[in-house]
Amino acid sequence: MSARRAMGAEKAMAIIFLVALFFAYAGDAPPGVNEAHYLVKAKNFWDPNFCRNDLFAASGKAHLTFYVVFGWLTRVASLELTAWIGRLVGWGLIAAGLVRLGSSLGLRIPWMVMGSVVWLAGIEYGNLAGEWVIGGIEAKVPAYGLALVGLAHVVERRWARAWIWFGGAAAFHVLTGGWAVVSASVAYLIMERPWQSRNDRPRFFSTGLWVGGGLSLLGVIPAWAMSRNVTEAEGIAAARTYAYFRISHHLTPAAFHMGWYIRHGCLAVTTVAMIVWVRRAGWLRPERSDRFAAFGLGAITIGAAGLLIGCLPAVLPDLAAKLLRFYWFRLSDVVVPLVLAMATAGAGQGIWHDHLAGKSRSVWSWLPVVVIMTASVTGLAASAWKRASGGVPISVSNRLLGMESNADYARQRHTMLDWLAVCRFIRASTSPDEVLLTPRHQQTFKWYAHRAEVVNWKDVPQDAASLLQWSQRFVEVFPFRLSTMRTTIRYADLRELRRRYGVRWMIVDHRVAGRELPLVRVYPVGDQSNTTYSVYRLPE
Repeated sequence: MSARRAMGAEKAMAIIFLVALFFAYAGDAPPGVNEAHYLVKAKNFWDPNFCRNDLFAASGKAHLTFYVVFGWLTRVASLELTAWIGRLVGWGLIAAGLVRLGSSLGLRIPWMVMGSVVWLAGIEYGNLAGEWVIGGIEAKVPAYGLALVGLAHVVERRWARAWIWFGGAAAFHVLTGGWAVVSASVAYLIMERPWQSRNDRPRFFSTGLWVGGGLSLLGVIPAWAMSRNVTEAEGIAAARTYAYFRISHHLTPAAFHMGWYIRHGCLAVTTVAMIVWVRRAGWLRPERSDRFAAFGLGAITIGAAGLLIGCLPAVLPDLAAKLLRFYWFRLSDVVVPLVLAMATAGAGQGIWHDHLAGKSRSVWSWLPVVVIMTASVTGLAASAWKRASGGVPISVSNRLLGMESNADYARQRHTMLDWLAVCRFIRASTSPDEVLLTPRHQQTFKWYAHRAEVVNWKDVPQDAASLLQWSQRFVEVFPFRLSTMRTTIRYADLRELRRRYGVRWMIVDHRVAGRELPLVRVYPVGDQSNTTYSVYRLPE
């Protein structure tokens, strides 16, 4: 076998190993965190009759490329099988991107695999705004895979090719690809110094930039369409709802816990120290590692701009809300751990090669690598064990509702089985056009019951007009006087909800509401059994 074929086989094995690692880390049963959100919408895209009366499912399709590429599977496969196929494809793209990036930096396969472990742990335990990469399938997963390949081309100084890959990433998820372009542009300014006269400088405005820009329109145009057909006042109201109410934990710095700042700051300081150490020791290819670090600096610059914008709500709340919608911390949450991961892998590989070459190095030189690797492996193992020991998909765990969040395996399973039972009852006992009132924090009703619901917390539309409707519905169904946790049982209010939304039945979680309600119960009755959920008929 030729050396080239051997290297190709080695890379293929590395990709397979990384996908297996991702499965061990996040391979719990679907639906994952956002799968019920994305795949339900994808199914509605290909079959508009599916939950057609649901505000969220039928609302604007911001991630059109994702729905086109992955959604067709829902026509021939179940949502669960679609999720697994999507995960394998998405994880495969990310694994291929990591191997491609590691190769461009001069890392051998074992060390880039070790670096991937550090990357996953760094994202989970060092993020500032709750970003994640490996989990269920959604639009940003293939986008990150394509962006990693684009970053490898940045490292290799192939700017024109990088823009194309970033454009493909933006087609799937406009912010993931878009912020990658901004970060790469910062790296271009740092490394290529366009203000100086140089003959060997690659052009910024290359054919690749225009091709990538054209690809990105597949993501930009649907995203732009989310703000059409609304007035300026409505657009501001939608932005405020999104940034200050629904997604503040990802967007608004004032909503971040102090612990998030501390952990991300420690991660950033460690990353800078490691990349400087590795660069000075020459353990990664010098110019390539410089471009890699410059890309990381670009991501940090974007995050710093987000922190500055986070100071605006006190003086310019409307402008701040419109700006904060753009997830300023998404890329830095991913790229800072990535730089740490590759620097750690480079240090380990470099020290090992020095040892093999007979160069004397203190045993203490291993200490940073061993500490980071040990912490990463321990953290990932703990996370994987926590997922497995829960006994249920994360999207139906008690933690989402905030009730009995520390329940043991048996209790979690019992609650989930009760949820599946009530969803099966609804699916078997109602017409496909039925609309129901459902518990506030659940996010899998449409996934299991294939029926529409008036509103829930998770499924927030992304087009401005539907987002305003969501906000209105949410406070109507879960009024502030009940801490936005419970549906009212006032007959007059229930009659109004029935009239307005055509809803006849309501699912009640008895962990939130009492068991004796002044309504007609239609499930469970007779020999049916369900200790967690009941279905009631709304008064006419």
